Amino acid sequence: MGIVNQEAVKQFQLLMGEVDEALKKSFEGALKEATETIFSHAFSFPQHRLGSHPSNIHQGYLRETLTRFLKARDGNVQKAHKMLVDCLNWRIQNDIDNILKKPILPPNLYRAVRDSQLTGLSGYTKEGLPVIAVGVGQSTYDQASVHSYVQSHIQLNEYRDRVVLPAATKKHGRYIGTCVKVLDMTGLKLSALNQIKE
Repeated sequence: MGIVNQEAVKQFQLLMGEVDEALKKSFEGALKEATETIFSHAFSFPQHRLGSHPSNIHQGYLRETLTRFLKARDGNVQKAHKMLVDCLNWRIQNDIDNILKKPILPPNLYRAVRDSQLTGLSGYTKEGLPVIAVGVGQSTYDQASVHSYVQSHIQLNEYRDRVVLPAATKKHGRYIGTCVKVLDMTGLKLSALNQIKE
């Protein structure tokens, strides 16, 4: 769906105003100032502070965020609302709003995860979209448990959403809410997926 009816956005916004406080906090709540963490160093991203952003989900771009969920559900307000509420419940149940403050420990395990899950910011498009390179074929995913790789994957996405995209938005003076991912399939062997530890 290309264009979303603005009336649908208004209806969606009204529905989000009725959700419980825990969901509102995850959706609208301000992030507290956080100190630099290991993630800004090891994700191959520029160093930034993780705090000072207006919200965890919409980064101050409420209309654009609601539009994104509406597009994902072909403009159906009720389905988009359910999708966003499910997303927020998942974030709360898994403490995603605080995941960047939870390092994968010990440090040698973290380094092993990052060395076997090759992902990093490689630059920007002419339009200012961040380009994330994913070395799918060279990633072995054999140095840690599935939990550690899932945590790392979520942390990378949260860092992109909370730091990289807002920085790109600020730099270009317009909303940038997406990125380009380049999947390098060189050396991909499906048998590598069987190597993931339980």
